[in-house]
Amino acid sequence: MSKFKAFLKRKDIEISLRRYGIDALGAMAQGLFCSLLIGTILNTLGQQFHIGFLNEIIFELGKDPNKVGYTIGGCASLMVGPAMAVAIGYALHAPAMVLFSLVPVGFATNAMGGAGGPLAVLVTACIAAEFGKAVSKETKIDILVTPIVTILVGIGLAMLVAAPIGKAASWVGNLIMWATQQQPFIMGIIVSVVVGIALTLPISSAAICAALSLTGLAGGAAVAGCCANMVGFAVMSFRENRWGGLVSQGLGTSMLQMGNIVRNPKIWIPAIVTSAITGPISTCIFKLEMNGAAVNSGMGTCGLCGPIGVWTGWVAPSEAAVANGAVAIAPGFMDWLGLVLVCFVLPGVICWALGLLCRKIGWIKEGDLKLD
Repeated sequence: MSKFKAFLKRKDIEISLRRYGIDALGAMAQGLFCSLLIGTILNTLGQQFHIGFLNEIIFELGKDPNKVGYTIGGCASLMVGPAMAVAIGYALHAPAMVLFSLVPVGFATNAMGGAGGPLAVLVTACIAAEFGKAVSKETKIDILVTPIVTILVGIGLAMLVAAPIGKAASWVGNLIMWATQQQPFIMGIIVSVVVGIALTLPISSAAICAALSLTGLAGGAAVAGCCANMVGFAVMSFRENRWGGLVSQGLGTSMLQMGNIVRNPKIWIPAIVTSAITGPISTCIFKLEMNGAAVNSGMGTCGLCGPIGVWTGWVAPSEAAVANGAVAIAPGFMDWLGLVLVCFVLPGVICWALGLLCRKIGWIKEGDLKLD
């Protein structure tokens, strides 16, 4: 047993919740961002602003009459599986041969996983990467052994589990979205609070929303919860962190406050309560839906991806959203008002006010929100 543990250590194979549930999951979200999300944004910009080169078909796949043409954005979205797998391998410290071999693993797994492809990729890429790392540079024919083992383990596993994992993730996501439709007030609170908390914790709310294919009203509630934490912390801590903190938390991530939260968990109360308020406002009053790429549901105001996802969902709903009944709309005044209030104004005002109250009663002391 000690020899096996020494082998794992030598190969940097760490079987832990942090390595897979935080490092790999967070990296997967970055892979999603750099492929599916960016591709969706480029396609939407091209369509809405009639930008020629973004609308131009650059290549086609398939045979007539089922040929599919791909734009630059479409090409980026097509590569979401490989992008996620390589990002996961990078987070697991995979050597070059393993990393490159994860490209076909990610593509095949995402294709077989359907709507739950991201979660299936997380599972197969983690296991394939670790097996690849285990055999890497252990033989004189490493150039053959490492990619063969990585690809066979990854795609072989995908053939067994990708479809069931995809169906299970899709079922859970559909259940959440159905429940939100039936009980928009209660589920608006639950989804907003849970996803907002996930965004601030060192895990990936974006990857979770993508894995569950979370769109529609539930996606809107998720956006509300993320914005409540990001904008809320940015405004509430302005006294300590000034403009730098406003930008880094409001457009970056509220995860920067995790160290302070560990020291004093009460500083999180205003943001959590704010998400519990803005969630049902989103679902019940404005009926704000996030029908862009599901990863946007868990992004909040990070790079303005949450609001951009709502906008792209209005004008060009994602495939996952269309499958759930979404259609393109021409947004009206109430749509824009809801977007601005839920994503920016209400989180800032409510969290700021609650922060002042917490300071007054001594739950938050001077310097508790200071970023290093």
